[in-house]
Amino acid sequence: MRIATWNVNSIKQRMPRFLPWLDERKPDVVCLQELKLDDLGFAGLLGGELERRGYRSAVYGEAQWNGVAVLSRVGLDDVELGIPGAPGFPHPEARAVSATCDGVRVHSLYVPNGRVPDSDHYQYKLAWLSALHDHIAAGPEEVVVCGDMNIAPADADVYDPQAYIGQTHVTAPERAALDRLLSVGLHDVVRERWPIERVFSYWDYRAGMFHRDLGMRIDLILAGSPVASRVAAAWVDRQARKGKGPSDHAPVIVDLDTAPDGDIGPVVPPPSAPVTTQGAVRLPQDRR
Repeated sequence: MRIATWNVNSIKQRMPRFLPWLDERKPDVVCLQELKLDDLGFAGLLGGELERRGYRSAVYGEAQWNGVAVLSRVGLDDVELGIPGAPGFPHPEARAVSATCDGVRVHSLYVPNGRVPDSDHYQYKLAWLSALHDHIAAGPEEVVVCGDMNIAPADADVYDPQAYIGQTHVTAPERAALDRLLSVGLHDVVRERWPIERVFSYWDYRAGMFHRDLGMRIDLILAGSPVASRVAAAWVDRQARKGKGPSDHAPVIVDLDTAPDGDIGPVVPPPSAPVTTQGAVRLPQDRR
């Protein structure tokens, strides 16, 4: 079974790339985030195309912002929208949907960004992650929790830790919340398979960040032990971030039991000539 997660940053904008990507990579389960489209809009845009390809869909949409989905061609049962007890900002947002696919409980998540440390949105992010922890801790073990987590787990998951000082995604409370989630028995399968490699899944659109490989790893696939033990390959599909009209995120793909493309590396294709000197490049939003 091939499981993929992708923050598409507007499914409507990504349509020229999304369907060809589905046909090329042929994932069995796809978790999407940041649809920026409500349920009816999603059905009208993609319903027929997905049905022709054998996918059923569980969608929790929202016009203009947020929105998540699970697409599956290996079963889609017990669909649940949202997370019990999760806070809103101030009202519940479309940030989580889950379903059982071929015996695996699959969660597609778009974790709140946090915006600025110690802001109201940052506190909302931490409270939302706490509710997520409690929900996942309740089981089952056969689980995959994936999506745009908006947290880089460690300094190795950003191009330069110095550039992110004072920014969200890397603060100690955010990383502690992610560690607490992992402590229920989840495995960060990409990092476990590639413990020392440079692996990113998001690159800012500005300042040529993608071409210089100045990114972050914030799109994660976390698996319970029974699922993690089945991982045959785990990689970032960097090809989908290249070319015209991409999302600023690349898909993350995990193959269970068999690897149709082989164990092909952590990032496909690998970047060329990345900038690796710390302190050399500031974040685009922090240029003064």
